[in-house]
Formats: sequence, structure tokens, C-alpha cells
Amino acid sequence: MVGTSRKVLLFVTMAILVLAVSTVAAAPKYVLRFNTVAAPTQPQVLAMEKFAEVVGKLSGGNITVKVFHSGQLGDQKTGLLAVMRGDLEMAGDGAPSWFAELGGMPELGVYGAAYVFRDLDHMYMVMNGPIGQEQFENLAKKSGMRVLDTWYLGTRQLNLTAKAGVVRTPADLKGIKLRMPNVASFMDMGRALGGTPTPMGFGEVYLALKTGTVDGQDNPLPTDLSAKFVEVTKYIVLTDHSIGTVNPVINEKLWQSMPEEYRVYIKQAMAVARCYMNSIVLEQEALLLSQFVDEYKMEIIVPDKKAFMDHAKAYYSQPKFDEQWGKGMYEKIQSYPYGS
Repeated sequence: MVGTSRKVLLFVTMAILVLAVSTVAAAPKYVLRFNTVAAPTQPQVLAMEKFAEVVGKLSGGNITVKVFHSGQLGDQKTGLLAVMRGDLEMAGDGAPSWFAELGGMPELGVYGAAYVFRDLDHMYMVMNGPIGQEQFENLAKKSGMRVLDTWYLGTRQLNLTAKAGVVRTPADLKGIKLRMPNVASFMDMGRALGGTPTPMGFGEVYLALKTGTVDGQDNPLPTDLSAKFVEVTKYIVLTDHSIGTVNPVINEKLWQSMPEEYRVYIKQAMAVARCYMNSIVLEQEALLLSQFVDEYKMEIIVPDKKAFMDHAKAYYSQPKFDEQWGKGMYEKIQSYPYGS
């Protein structure tokens, strides 16, 4: 009996080992290409690399993420379209303004409007609340790309050349050529601020500022530094007109095909990367103004912010925005959750 029991125990043990080995062997492996137009030193790329590191560890090496910076696999629009088609697994350049244009959801354009968010906390209340999450679910169904998270890119400020001169009110921006991404909501934001928006890809901006093709651009302070715009501009105007975000996206069919635990790993790694990027951006924003003055001899302008806000409110009162976003949506977002 003892010998028989030992044989049974040995058989069961071997069976468990074989099952374990086969389970490990059967675990699917994924290689995810993660593209962005951001430069390698930008917080966005650093966060993407942190995501790749964490998700690799969480998945035991079954999920490998390869980060491609500087638009190696396409510019913002090309990358997002590739994710929608399934030609690219992930893109780090998602944003509501792009989703509105490419994803068949014009209502998302409201998030690209000037002064729609009060501050960073307000932005997260909206994006992570019922309004934002329902819209992102609809986006996945309509477009084939799923929003995985919302990362803080920074608060967008005006950044102008010496030719543009000092700007303190929207009237001072009249005739000033502002580079904007070639997206409707960004072009409208340029007009809402009082400027003349000029559509242009991110990779062209430095030379355009240097040669005078445009008189200025708007981006968060960390982007102004990492993209070296501070080398060819004179003024930072603290308009605080937009809480900039990036929304990493993944192809929806790919997402749905993944084992549930893999999706959990990805969401957990996204949360780590979000906190990592947000902390970098917030610290840089706190420290960069003095560096811009001391190292690059720039001038920091504190404008009449209320004048900009009033100008934007008047611009967005046009009927076409209610038609695109839903009646009263601009004001509803601005007052959320107080007006919800």
C-alpha cells in the first residue's frame, strides 16, 4: 500500500508539474509598439518608458513594450489612425481634440476649448467622472482605439518671439500668427485667445519660430524647454488657457483579445506612469520660469487673464459649438461638479 501511495503521489506531482509548465508555455506573449512625436527627454517619453518597465515586470516578461519617440512611426495624426486600423498597437499622442476629429465624436472637442477646465484637479474630476468615462467608452466602440489613461502634459502658456512683442490682452494678439496643431478645436482655441492660428506639425515648429514663419506657439513649459523653443523665442505669457493632457491609446480589438489579467497589468502600469509623468511635469513647471529668465534671457508676462477668459467665453458662445458639443456643454464642464 505504501508503495502504491508513493506511486500515486508521484504521478499526481508529475501531472501538476506538467500542467504548470504547459500553462506557462501557453501564456500568450505580446510585443506592443508605443509611438509618440515627443522628444526623448520629454516627460511623456519618460513616462512611456516607465510604463514599459512596469508592465514587463507585472506580466513576467509576457508583455514587451517598445517605445518609439520623435515620431519614428508617424506623426500624431498618422499614429492615431494606425492604432484605429490595427497597424500600430499603441500611441502616446491621444488627446480629446484628436479624438473629436479622427474618432467621429465631435462632442469631445469641448475638452480642447480654452479655459474649459479650472485647474488640474477639475480636469481629473471630469475625465475620470461619468461624463468622460462614458465618452471614452463610446470612442472605443466608434473608432477602434481605447483610451487607457489621462496624463498631465502641463498647463499651456503662450510662447512668443521678439517680433510679436509684449502681449497682455487678446487685443494684443491681433494679427499674431500662432502655430496650432492642424485640428479644428486647436484652431478654434487660437481664435478664442485672439490670435491668428496657423496649422503646423510639431516637428516644424522650431524652424518656423526661428525663421519668423510663425510669431508664437502654445505649449506647457516643459515642452518649451525640451523642444528647445526657448532658444528662438522671447516671451512666456502666463495665460493658463488650457490644462494639457495626453491620453495613451491602444487598438480596441487587441485590447479585447488580451487575457483579463494582462489588461489589469496594463492599467496598473499606466497608473504608475501617470503619477511618474505628473510629478515630473509639476516639478518642472515650478522651477522652469527662473531658468528661462536666467539662462535664456526670456521675459515672463503676467497678462490680464480675465480678459482672455471673457474673450474665450464670447467666442465659444457661437451656435456652432452647441451643435458640435451639445447645448451648454462648455458651461456644464466649466462648472462641473457644482453644476452637475
